Amino acid sequence: MTDAGFMSRALDLARRGLGHTRPNPPVGAVVVKDGQIVGEGWHRRAGGDHAEVAAIKNARRRSGCNGTTGTGNPMLRGAVLYVTLEPCSKPGRVGACTDAIAAAGISRVVYALPDPNPKNRGKAKRALAKAGIACERFKGDKEIARAAQALIAPFAKHVTTGMPFVTVKIAMSLDGKICDDWGHAKWISSAAARRATGRLREQVDAILVGAETVRKDNPSLLCHQKRNDDLIRVIVSKSGTLPKKAQVFTDGAPNQTLVFDDAQKALAELGKMGVLHVLCEGGLNLATSLAEAGLVDEWITVLASKVIGHRRLSDATRIRSTKCLLD
Repeated sequence: MTDAGFMSRALDLARRGLGHTRPNPPVGAVVVKDGQIVGEGWHRRAGGDHAEVAAIKNARRRSGCNGTTGTGNPMLRGAVLYVTLEPCSKPGRVGACTDAIAAAGISRVVYALPDPNPKNRGKAKRALAKAGIACERFKGDKEIARAAQALIAPFAKHVTTGMPFVTVKIAMSLDGKICDDWGHAKWISSAAARRATGRLREQVDAILVGAETVRKDNPSLLCHQKRNDDLIRVIVSKSGTLPKKAQVFTDGAPNQTLVFDDAQKALAELGKMGVLHVLCEGGLNLATSLAEAGLVDEWITVLASKVIGHRRLSDATRIRSTKCLLD
């Protein structure tokens, strides 16, 4: 396997932490010796092992040693560590990764991106050089570098601005409607699109909707396939008047539900809570207000193969075959 292959594997591991690591970034790492992966790990949640330490411990367990990061295992001497983000060099809730790397006997570190956190950016190379360890940025496949950048985009925004990264997802019909004339929007998109949305919910920190979405659609705002108990449900309601029996309040899920009277205030408070990525799913007015305030970082549009016109959503005309030409 090449450097690109090792870094690609580290990225796959990092994605497992999406939606669970706040306020830390999702990071993955692999330990390679003689061209073979001998250890791998990812950051699972704040306060737990960082990816580098998890990978080193995994390598030691695979070789029959205990899970510590010390120098007792000669297998790690001369090994290469591939990691999706520059290792931290300052201890926080856990020790500095550069110290753990040096203690393990790793001889070379390859990282995909420099840390956007000013406290750590560019410092790993100097810290590791003192231990005689080479530290260099990955210079291979540009697609891998772009994937690594996309992976930490929410963290990069939060650590530099204090605000979460905002993705707005809107489903609309071929005639440009996001609801029917009665305000109903539930199930404009297909089952396949809803499954894709469910996967996205597994990877973000919070779901944001407007009050009308709760009143008319009564969504659970939970993941449809794999549970994410760390997901926060957020509702914007100027009046604060919401159905007491709405699923978000009564379904018994461990997920926290927060209500705010203003979208910008909600995002500011979520940022203070360490939330990195917010998915806005509900309401054109809410999406418009975020866009006009310059708070939308990413748009996802689901174009449904149906025409609503002035019919009720349940009676919308379904289109069997469509061609899309992008302007």
